Amino acid sequence: MNNHRARVIAFYLPQYHPIPENDEWWGRGFTEWTAVANAKPLFKGHYQPHIPSELGFYDLRISEVREAQAKLAQDAGIEGFCYWHYWFGGSKRLLERPFNEVLKSGKPDFPFCLGWANHPWFHKLWDPKGKDILLIDQKYLGVDDYKKHFYEVLLPAFNDKRYILVDDKPLFVIYSLTHKDEIKTIIETWQALATENGLKGIYFVGAQRKETKDEILKLGFNAVYRIADMLKVHSRQSVLKKVFLLLRVKFFNSPRRYSFKDLTKYLYNKEDYESDTIPIIVPNFDHTPRSGTKGVVITHTSPKLFREQVKTACSLLKNKEKDHQLLFLISWNEWGEGNYLEPDEKYGAEYLRILFDVKCYYERHCPTHTF
Repeated sequence: MNNHRARVIAFYLPQYHPIPENDEWWGRGFTEWTAVANAKPLFKGHYQPHIPSELGFYDLRISEVREAQAKLAQDAGIEGFCYWHYWFGGSKRLLERPFNEVLKSGKPDFPFCLGWANHPWFHKLWDPKGKDILLIDQKYLGVDDYKKHFYEVLLPAFNDKRYILVDDKPLFVIYSLTHKDEIKTIIETWQALATENGLKGIYFVGAQRKETKDEILKLGFNAVYRIADMLKVHSRQSVLKKVFLLLRVKFFNSPRRYSFKDLTKYLYNKEDYESDTIPIIVPNFDHTPRSGTKGVVITHTSPKLFREQVKTACSLLKNKEKDHQLLFLISWNEWGEGNYLEPDEKYGAEYLRILFDVKCYYERHCPTHTF
């Protein structure tokens, strides 16, 4: 029997619907689509704006949209979505409606897990001399609040039959590890509550930045995934490339640019072969809709190069146990960062077809797709 399996989990942004806070901060009716639609090309050959094709400028309050997204993802071989959620402390949540409706309605009938995007929100000025404006802070209010978070958000999701498991434990991602003592306490608290409520525990995954993997695992995490680090790409480039980049930024007011080949080159290392490291795949990235000339752009992206990246990522899974053959797709629908797999006007569903084809080859199992 073939034991090869690529468990692709796609990070999912629950935005794209108006909320009172965004109305107050950015103007009535604001969503990510505002920045996406208004983006402009900033250098020769710069692909902007990125316009969605098949799903259009959707509103995530509409159940048919969420079902259409799940159908596309499922047909591409994606196992499920990792829905980001926001809990700022004291039961303060934002952008919770789409996932609440997924949970309440039972639709789409598509696997999911949760990630906690535990970071403050800023109005970023993208000015090295200026100070970003805090919109809402991320607070850590102690064990009673951590218990409320567990019972109000985590446990109802964990008890859903669609919830994604690893080693029979619900998979849960934590994005920011800045407040390490608090994170350690939260993990200990939630593990105890999970056991008390009949679960076998929680499979915690942490986002790795500057920390070593050992430092993260000591906090109580079971595994890590590495954020695609543009600083690492920059530091490993030749002196000539670095100088050329800085000259463009300084004298031509151009966003920082790195090639997709360079990104992929530094995306993986020997730790990705280990069961407690989850490799990532990144189809594209362009932060300029949000940040303009102060942003970062991954250039020369293409379906062909994405195919090679997915092949490399799948090859890292072959010696892992079946449950641990995980890949994180970053991301399903981060349109404001030019980081998405949903169909757009330039490539249609080509990226989805490639993901399906590579998974099919890797797993030696090729059901019919509908693209």
